[in-house]
Amino acid sequence: MKILIKNGKVIDPSQKRNGVADVLIENKKIIKIEKKIKAKADKVIDARGKIVAPGFIDMHTHLREPGEENKETIATGARAALYGGFTTVCAMPNTIPTCDNAALINYILEKSVHAGFANVLPIGAITKNRLGKEMTEMAEMQQLGCVAISDDGDSVDDTKLLRRVMEYAAMLNLPVICHCEDKNLFGKGVMHEGYWSTTLGLRGIPAEAESIIVGRDIQLAALTGVHLHIAHVSTAQSVDLIRQAKKRGVKITAEATPHHFTLNDEALQNYDTRCKVNPPLRSKNDVKAICKGLKDGTIDVIATDHAPHLEVDKEKEFDYAPFGLIGLETALSLAIMQLVNKRILTWPELINKLSCNPNKILQHNRGTLKPGAIADIIIIDPKKTWVYTKDQIKSKSFNSPFIDWEMKGKVEVAILAGKICQL
Repeated sequence: MKILIKNGKVIDPSQKRNGVADVLIENKKIIKIEKKIKAKADKVIDARGKIVAPGFIDMHTHLREPGEENKETIATGARAALYGGFTTVCAMPNTIPTCDNAALINYILEKSVHAGFANVLPIGAITKNRLGKEMTEMAEMQQLGCVAISDDGDSVDDTKLLRRVMEYAAMLNLPVICHCEDKNLFGKGVMHEGYWSTTLGLRGIPAEAESIIVGRDIQLAALTGVHLHIAHVSTAQSVDLIRQAKKRGVKITAEATPHHFTLNDEALQNYDTRCKVNPPLRSKNDVKAICKGLKDGTIDVIATDHAPHLEVDKEKEFDYAPFGLIGLETALSLAIMQLVNKRILTWPELINKLSCNPNKILQHNRGTLKPGAIADIIIIDPKKTWVYTKDQIKSKSFNSPFIDWEMKGKVEVAILAGKICQL
């Protein structure tokens, strides 16, 4: 199919393009972008007043398959991703069994192709079964399509082992994504340690539980030369450590989630388990630091950490409810409201963090509207107001604190490899 998108504001940071233009798509690829394109097309889309951008890439998604298909599947998660503007998602390895071998990498890729929604890129585990004892066959996983390694949900406690992992990953040019958490400091905590944990009588998780491990992993990255990516940064101390490491030339990138720049620990004052996440919602000062890190480029990527859970599990007492919330369908709107509308980021800067930067880190062949590139494109109505209701959620789970929020901005059209998708 030949598709012509007309009159849209084309924003593509990979080309420093930001202006009204037409986009012509044919045979799955972008043919050209010009002010006015005169060409016959099977489908013409009038994008006047809308933003045309490269499809977003989520570096941090939990699809739960294999093992917990009652919470989410590759198909339902990939469909929810498209609804939120993510044409590519990275599947984290904390599945059951753990995605720690080539067979499971292949399984995830085959299931995603069969589903036919957003592209799914598998992330393999750092250690076998994520136990922190023995490194995985990362080269074999990479050959089949693994784009990074991570023991997501756990830090590798054994510093010597992590050094060896980073040395091998550096040779393979494979990013290492670290969940930074000192398990002893974290203990049995369930929320950020501070005023609200004391007031609510809940066990706190100090900010240092994250930043101490961020500091250790930065030193190991400097030693080994690996590309270190810090997942879901949540504290001011971590932001500062990453900022200083970049100034020293350490090969490091970082991500922040919409819930960490939208909410703070005050959101838990009614014991809402939908706000129980790991790392926890932090203080107002930490939220300010995250926003500053996004603004000055310390934090490169916005990722969702989409973590589906059953309602029956989230309805347990706060101490026993699982950590995590769903985020694929609300990420764009929250970023518009909290970052663009508050002039923390411009539209090109936002799209850079949602699309182009993840593409660079993963060395993927998406995240751009350059002629010849695969046509993964979204069309956004930046002014559309809508309410995020439970009945419209595409994910299989409903654990979101943003249900019934009035949102700003919505993806109207998603094009995946030159095919218009049903949203």
